[in-house]
Amino acid sequence: MDVSREKAPTAQETFMQMAQAAGLRGRILVTIGLLILVRLGVHLPVPGIDRVAFAQNVQNSPLIGFLDLFSGGGLSALGIFALGILPYINASIIVQLLTAALPSLEDLQKNEGEAGRRKISQITRYVSLGWAILQSIGIAIWVSPFAQSPAPLFIAQTALALTAGSMFVMWVSELVTERGIGNGASLLIFINIVSVLPRSLGQTFELAQSGDTQVVGRVVVLLLVFLVTIVGIVFVQEGTRRIPIISARRQVGRKVYRESRSYLPLRLNQGGVMPIIFASSVLIVPSFLAQSLNNPFLVQVANVLSPNGPAPWAYALFYLTLILFFSYFYASLIVNPVDMSQNLKKMGASIPGIRPGQKTSDYVEKVLNRLTFLGAIFLGLVAIVPTAVESAIGVQTFRGFGATSLLILVGVAIETAKQIQTYVISQRYEGMVK
Repeated sequence: MDVSREKAPTAQETFMQMAQAAGLRGRILVTIGLLILVRLGVHLPVPGIDRVAFAQNVQNSPLIGFLDLFSGGGLSALGIFALGILPYINASIIVQLLTAALPSLEDLQKNEGEAGRRKISQITRYVSLGWAILQSIGIAIWVSPFAQSPAPLFIAQTALALTAGSMFVMWVSELVTERGIGNGASLLIFINIVSVLPRSLGQTFELAQSGDTQVVGRVVVLLLVFLVTIVGIVFVQEGTRRIPIISARRQVGRKVYRESRSYLPLRLNQGGVMPIIFASSVLIVPSFLAQSLNNPFLVQVANVLSPNGPAPWAYALFYLTLILFFSYFYASLIVNPVDMSQNLKKMGASIPGIRPGQKTSDYVEKVLNRLTFLGAIFLGLVAIVPTAVESAIGVQTFRGFGATSLLILVGVAIETAKQIQTYVISQRYEGMVK
C-alpha cells in the first residue's frame, strides 16, 4: 500500500470542482436534498398525543436530551423520524459483533467479496427492522399515558409510524452513501447534531449575558476547553504512524529497477468517529430500558451510568471501556496484519530489519495495538474531560454531552472533506485521460 506523492487538492481546486464538475456537483446536490428531506420529516408529528403534557414531562430529561442529539430534536417533538438512524447504528453494532464471533459471517465479509458484503448489508437491514420495531413499541408504551385514543390502537399506530420512519431514514442514509458524497449514516447524525447545537449555544450565551462576572468566567473556561478539545480531535483523527518499507530490486527485460522506499501509514484512530458513536449508543441503553420498563434495578443502573449521577467516575470508566473496546474492534476489522504481511511479500517489499512472513505480521500487530490503545485513551479523554469540566463549573447548558457531539461533528467533517477530496482527485485524473 504505497502513498502517492501527488499534492492534495487545494481549497480553491476543491471548490472549483464542486461548482463545475457535473459528477461531484450532482452528488453534493443529491446529498443536500436528502438531508433536507430527513430534516423535514423530523417535524412531522405522530398523531394522537397531548403535546403540551408530553413536552412538560420530557423537558428536563437528560436521556431525551441525549437521544435528541442523534434524532435532531425528533424525539422531544415525537416526529415520525424520532428514532432516526439509531436502529441502524445499533444493528450495525450487533452484526459486526456477530461477524467477529460467527465463522460463516466472517467468511462472507473476508472471502466472498462484494457479494458477501451485500449479504451482510441485507442482514443488517433485517436486524435494523427488528430493532426499530422493539424501540418503536417501547416508545409507544412510554408515551401512551399522553394518548388521546385507546391505548392498544395508539400503540399499534405509533409503533408502525416510528418503524416506517426509521426504515425510511436508513434508506436515505444508503442513498447518500451510494449516490451522494458517502458516509450516509455519519452525515445524518452530523446534520441532526448541527440542528440541535444552536439551541445549546444560545442558552450558553444567554447565561454569559447575565452580567455575573463569575458566570462569564465559567462560560469562557468552558469555551476554551471546547477549543482545546477540537485541536485534540483533529490530532487524533489525523495522526498516523509511518512504517517504512523497501521494495526489492527487480529486472524487467534488460531494464533493472532500483529498490524503492515508501511507507505504510497506520492511523492513530483506525475507527474514526464510529467508536464514539457506538459507545454513546450502548451507553443510553440502560436509561432507555429503565424509562420503558420502569424496573427499579434498571433505574438504579441508569443513575449510576449517568454523567450527572451519584458516581460520575463509574460513568467515565464505563464510557472509556466502551471506547477502548470499539476502537480495538474496528481496528481488527479494518487492518489485518496477516493479510498486510502477505501482500508485502507478494509485492517483493519488506520492513527494514523485520523478516517477511510471521515476523512482519507480528510487528505490524504490535504497532497497531499500541496505536489503537493511545488513540482510544485520547478519544476517551476528549469525550470525558469537557463533561467533567461542565459538572465542575456548573454550566449545564450542553446537558453533559457537548464533548460527544463536538467529537462527532469534527470527526464527520474531516471524513467528509477527505471524501470530497477523493472525488476531486478522481476528476483530476479523468481530465488528464480526456
